[in-house]
Amino acid sequence: MLILLAAAHASWAADEMVIKMATIAPQGSEWHQVLQEMGVAWEKASRGQVQFRLYPGGVAGDDADVVRKMRLGTLNVALLSSEGLTDIDRGVLALQVPLAYANYRELDCTIEQLGPQIEKKIEARGFVLLGWSDAGWAHFFTREPVRTPDDMKKLKMFVWAGDDRYAELWKKAGFNPVPLPSTEISTALQTGLVNAVTSTVQGVVLLQWYRQVKYMTDLKWAVFLGAIVVAKPTWEKLPADVRPLLKEAARKACRRLSEFSRQSEARDIEVLQKHGVQVVAVDNAVLDQWRQLIDGVLPQVRGSFLPAESLDAALKRRDQCRRQAGKAGGS
Repeated sequence: MLILLAAAHASWAADEMVIKMATIAPQGSEWHQVLQEMGVAWEKASRGQVQFRLYPGGVAGDDADVVRKMRLGTLNVALLSSEGLTDIDRGVLALQVPLAYANYRELDCTIEQLGPQIEKKIEARGFVLLGWSDAGWAHFFTREPVRTPDDMKKLKMFVWAGDDRYAELWKKAGFNPVPLPSTEISTALQTGLVNAVTSTVQGVVLLQWYRQVKYMTDLKWAVFLGAIVVAKPTWEKLPADVRPLLKEAARKACRRLSEFSRQSEARDIEVLQKHGVQVVAVDNAVLDQWRQLIDGVLPQVRGSFLPAESLDAALKRRDQCRRQAGKAGGS
């Protein structure tokens, strides 16, 4: 009997998996807490078969590093920004076209319609997307006030390192991009290597970038999209009956993160203003200048930087969502 019990225990222990998750979300933030709670839910749902380890604050590297480590098997799960998702499938960029979505409703509706197709492409590349999330609207945060495209052209803009084509697009448009890993933004702002960064209000508060940037452009550039993804080999090793429970816990976490980000934006702007950050207003005439800039760039990126099929599908879905909202009288 003792031998049988020992053998059963050994078999159970052999089935245990340590799941290592990484995120650039700062330690101690609401995002960190929600992911920790998701990890507890995973361990409980798996009856202890899953042991969860979370590496926050970019300690595992930026998104490009994390995706590479997931492919190597040294990490298993990640909360990735759109930059990390793009490293897996560039079609995600269709959901990040600047000024393409007027409000959350349009983006949510487009993801609801188009998300499953993108998820299939991501799975074909070795990852399983468990849930979509976002950190709110991205704005320009700068050392000098920026209203127009010409104002921004005078500054040194942070852009994500690892995609030379993206930096080249900004250069061709007359801007001064500085490619860097996201983990180096704080240092770059402190040293003056960059003096402009595109970020969410929440991100600037959490990372205390308001010490270096004193202006926020009141322009809803794009929603800072993200998702929880797991390496497919890891996912397939998990018991089949456990996977739906883990996916539901991940989706719940993603919903909580999006709701928190969207609800806290107004409060976060007040925090920034208390720290001396000034909000630079943008009127319709200036907004048209930015839209003309994007409209001029889109034909150049369609089919090269951004898959034409993905872009066309996303904009078609957005237009359908916009019409539906109009008929319903939504704002």
